[in-house]
Amino acid sequence: MEDLSLHLLDIAENSVKARAKLVSITIEESKKKDLLSITISDDGEGMNEETKAKALDPFFSTKKERRIGLGLSLLKEAALTANGHFFLESEPNKGTKVMATFQASHIDTKPLGDIPQTLITLIIGSPGLDLFYKHITDETEYVLDTKEIKSQLNGIPINSPEVLNIIKKNINEGLAKLRR
Repeated sequence: MEDLSLHLLDIAENSVKARAKLVSITIEESKKKDLLSITISDDGEGMNEETKAKALDPFFSTKKERRIGLGLSLLKEAALTANGHFFLESEPNKGTKVMATFQASHIDTKPLGDIPQTLITLIIGSPGLDLFYKHITDETEYVLDTKEIKSQLNGIPINSPEVLNIIKKNINEGLAKLRR
């Protein structure tokens, strides 16, 4: 995977397959701490200790259509290669939490990639999912909460083209403010 947004998408899709109703994604970028941190948590089925141990094996997958599960193992490798850390917490019926940290200035730290498109893809593909996204920098933060958005739509589907255009514009503007 060439950028971190693809890791986010893969892990969030795993959450959906694990029957999560809520996926939370937090990205922290700190120049002061020389840190890039990504946390993805869900309220899905979770994993027992045996499955959790196997989940980092690239040749293990719970997916029937393919026998290789590279998502978590590649994210772990990316974090460790960039002088970072990787954590996986999970409990049956309580959900899963994945955290990867990277030394932001490290030459091997992958770019974030197209975060707006990743979020839109999750909304389109899983309109029943509540997605909470928070992006934090040293100066400010941006938050997207689809549960809050849905509460204001009066029955209009969140994945309707008109709503998606508004959400994408909001995401792009919100993330652009983080870069100023």
